[in-house]
Amino acid sequence: MRRILFFTAFSTFLLIGATSVKAQKNVDNKIKKVLYFNPEVEPDIEEIKEPTNHAFFSAVSDNVSGRKNKMLKTETQISFDSIDKQTISDYCINNDADFAIVPKVRYFKVGIGKYVFSNQVVVSMKLFDAAGNFITESDYDTYRKNMRLLGSAENSIKIGTNGAIKGILKKLKKIRPSETEL
Repeated sequence: MRRILFFTAFSTFLLIGATSVKAQKNVDNKIKKVLYFNPEVEPDIEEIKEPTNHAFFSAVSDNVSGRKNKMLKTETQISFDSIDKQTISDYCINNDADFAIVPKVRYFKVGIGKYVFSNQVVVSMKLFDAAGNFITESDYDTYRKNMRLLGSAENSIKIGTNGAIKGILKKLKKIRPSETEL
């Protein structure tokens, strides 16, 4: 009788342990890892790249923290107009990412000078899956969408980044209605 009782108790604890491990794996699989590249900055001026990168990744981390996503950052910049499928796939495999986003930040040029540009930006993003296949793209013009005339360029980049991410999520919901979040 003791052996049967011991065997039953041991089997119950083993079954409960296996069930809890299975539940933990399901929660972990729902968290998607998104790899962000450094944004391509236009005009190509070295002095504005670092502040642009800082503002962009600050906005991305603020936006991603409320979702079931994990942000991965790479210090590599990929040309927005000529993206190689194999390169995206390699980066996703090496960083164990489910998706990759290639961004571009374009400042408006105003005035006559070469280096005179405004705080208005257009933030564009392209979304790729782990195999390097193009899924969707979105852009956000801070002047046309928000009618933003005053403020810093950093705030414009943050507003544009948030708008572009929301645009990608809207388009992704239309493409894949079964998946509610990226």
